[in-house]
Amino acid sequence: MRRVTYLAMAAAFGAATSVVAIAGPAAAADNPLVSAGSVRLSGIVATTGPDRIGDPEFPVAREGHDEGEGGEPPATSGPAVRSARVAAAGREVSVTFPGINHRDQRLASNGNQFSLEPPDQALCVGPGHVVESVNTALRVYDKAGHAVTPTIGLNEFFGYTPGINRTTGEFGAFVTDPICHFDPDTGRYFLAILTIDQDPDTGNFTGKNRLDIAVSRTSDPTGDWKLYKLPVQNDGTEGTPDHGCDPIAPADAGPEVTSPGACIGDYPHIGADKNGIYLTTNEYSLFSDGSNGGAAYTGAQIYAISKRQLVAGVDKPTMQMFESPKLGPFRSFTVWPAIAPKGQDSRANGGTEFFLSSTLGDGSETGNTAPSEKRIGVWSLTNTRSLDSATPNLRLANKLVPAARYALPPESVQKPGPTPLADCLNDRSDTFGPGVGCWGLFFDTAPTTTEELSGLDSGDTRMQQVLYADGKIWGALGTAVQVGGQTRAGILWVTVEASVEKGRLAARTDETGYVAVAGHDVSYPALAQTRSGKVVMAATLVGTDHYPSATYTVLNSGRPTVRVISEGVGPKDGFAGYEAFGGGRPRWGDYGAAAMDGDRLWLASETIEQSCTLAEYLTGGIGSCSGTRTSLANWATRVSAVTL
Repeated sequence: MRRVTYLAMAAAFGAATSVVAIAGPAAAADNPLVSAGSVRLSGIVATTGPDRIGDPEFPVAREGHDEGEGGEPPATSGPAVRSARVAAAGREVSVTFPGINHRDQRLASNGNQFSLEPPDQALCVGPGHVVESVNTALRVYDKAGHAVTPTIGLNEFFGYTPGINRTTGEFGAFVTDPICHFDPDTGRYFLAILTIDQDPDTGNFTGKNRLDIAVSRTSDPTGDWKLYKLPVQNDGTEGTPDHGCDPIAPADAGPEVTSPGACIGDYPHIGADKNGIYLTTNEYSLFSDGSNGGAAYTGAQIYAISKRQLVAGVDKPTMQMFESPKLGPFRSFTVWPAIAPKGQDSRANGGTEFFLSSTLGDGSETGNTAPSEKRIGVWSLTNTRSLDSATPNLRLANKLVPAARYALPPESVQKPGPTPLADCLNDRSDTFGPGVGCWGLFFDTAPTTTEELSGLDSGDTRMQQVLYADGKIWGALGTAVQVGGQTRAGILWVTVEASVEKGRLAARTDETGYVAVAGHDVSYPALAQTRSGKVVMAATLVGTDHYPSATYTVLNSGRPTVRVISEGVGPKDGFAGYEAFGGGRPRWGDYGAAAMDGDRLWLASETIEQSCTLAEYLTGGIGSCSGTRTSLANWATRVSAVTL
């Protein structure tokens, strides 16, 4: 969840340098994955909450885990690269429509939701439907972009009480980081989230957390789904191994803390081959930073689950877990499993799933505090067909291979425009009484800082969505670049050729390149491939001439052109990043999404789809700007189909 931040306020977290063959997955007998019943999506009675700022949440910002509380690597300007062209997309975009936005997510479940930033976004597309999940909400569309379900809270979908009951004040589970995949081999949707238990009275974390997994019974996502729970606190409870995560100090542990040494299965991602569904997490201490004798960060965790057994609805599907594997001298971090176009997954070596990872992070996870890097990690998991047996025999291997240079990207710079929330916080007029400006909607006393248009968090150098196509592994990650005489955020993409011969992983970098735009920032890539072999990257473009906008770029067609699918219409104006709400990172998006659907690719990116002034913000439903946002945030998502 990469510090999913939420407010509970007034509407308010080449040549190899090393090869490792990793045996020792958790024994099948230790499998904690269990059935959790079923749900019919169309049977959920979804309601939209009232649009009023007078629903108090709570008076302080509440944050989840922040990956990166260790030291950051030294600032660097990044590699010098050539600017890509920018052009408007054309008729190749056959469908485009606004997806779930902050208002939709916040008012779902009868308004019993929190305000969250950024819009963590999942997308999966089957024969008749598009499923989008953002943060704590889910919606299904037809392929013309028409909603066929209301916006449904993920708490309801997975059988939990709402995140916050605004009538009783009772807390439910905290859910975050949705991931989704439609599997063309089985015709099923797979959806998963990270769920953290909260004390119902205080909202404090208890320590127990899990991956909730849902598998559709048919290719119609509005029908029945089978549910599973996979505990990931990894403290020795509920059948999990004990990874020695740093415990909460006894003086800080209230009676609600039932797992004081809990880890957290953060930032989950999903991949698939013919035989398995693969979930990966980054594992941190949930409660502490390493000062109490345990580990603040242990490494990535890899969970391999029998796809056939999930689809069959077996109550306890076979699962193998690989615990905190190393990558050469580094701790593993964001080991992203690949997805493949239909029929292109690797059948060699009894079935092989590939993964990619970077080696830099911000230093607190990998242990690498260098200012930049020129290596990435390639991973293989072989004999995946054994997942269907009573005694699976999987083999995990990894290898460091050269890549072009990458470095921690700077914040993205926004084009100036209306920022009614910032203006509200800065208002020192008598809007709501003598000496009480617009800030009085949120606070008892006037903020002491003057808010300015925030930048956007461009992420870090972790690997983003990974693709296996035509025998190559494609990956992309954020990096600082020198373009147009400035240091900006850009994208490094890379392809790797990999094979496993006699149990040994062989891999080399094939192609690599950058996508960067002078005067602009490009962030949060997601990759997919057309039937004709074109690899397309979805991303956000923001800068001198563009508000946050949804784009696509064909990577394997010479000099890249960033094509704007949907122009943003204003700057991001949300609570994350504003000092009055605690400052911190100006959250934008932890990941976008891309899905393959025959001749069409479906792309999802964060955008801004509304704009209004302070006067409009204070007219009618306060903070809603005529029903286009909430008082605290205005992020949106854009879903598009591209045929190339």
